[in-house]
Amino acid sequence: MFLLKQATKSATIRRLTLLALFFLTPSYGTAAAGLQDHKTYHIALYRGQAGCSGCSEMVYKSLMKTGLPLDITYVGEDEKLKVNEHTLRSFDIYVQPGGGQDIPGSYEALSDEGAEAVRNFVKSGKGFIGLCMGAYLAGKDWIGLVDTSMESEVGRPGSRAYDQGDYTLQIDWNNKREPFYYQDGPYMNNGNPADGFKAIAYYENGDIAMARYKYGKGTVLLSGPHPEADETWIDSTIPGNTTAESKMARILSYFDIKK
Repeated sequence: MFLLKQATKSATIRRLTLLALFFLTPSYGTAAAGLQDHKTYHIALYRGQAGCSGCSEMVYKSLMKTGLPLDITYVGEDEKLKVNEHTLRSFDIYVQPGGGQDIPGSYEALSDEGAEAVRNFVKSGKGFIGLCMGAYLAGKDWIGLVDTSMESEVGRPGSRAYDQGDYTLQIDWNNKREPFYYQDGPYMNNGNPADGFKAIAYYENGDIAMARYKYGKGTVLLSGPHPEADETWIDSTIPGNTTAESKMARILSYFDIKK
């Protein structure tokens, strides 16, 4: 009887030990499938009077098609979420898309409060993507994320953009030439690599078309042409054409967002 009680007690202890190990040991099945380890990146995408008709939606479409773990929300003066410090606390990256020709008017739509919120957001370690008008607005005269003013690539020596009309320009990116939609976007001035500056892509005349900067603890990526533009904006039959989503995925890689 004593031996039976001891055996029963030992079996109970073994079962309790196995149960404890089961609950304390991490589950590797879901992690191995890459689900638990994936972070969702929250992107605030401006939509409002500082942007052009359809520009924000084109950015949204191209970002969603990357297949990356993104949660994208429109923000702006006419949206449920305004561009202010309270709103931006919930996001990782802020995107300022293309707009019209009126830079002062676009800044006014964003407002001083919005500009200050964006500066503090990036300074704290977050990201900013400025496309065409968004790149102009990042200049020192407006939001002030970079310490230079932005000037148009139109009419520059050797530029193939001769006026403010629509163009498909060849852009050199990672030693590969690709067509981009372009409409009066800026070129970027050289910066100091010690300050986090990196030229990413070039117009055919050697001017910088896309660059990365540091602002505070954050990262700023500016593009004169439109990487988000799909075949409805450019001629997709041009040799070397790449999809909008592939371009946007590469842009996000500068913020360490990858599959």
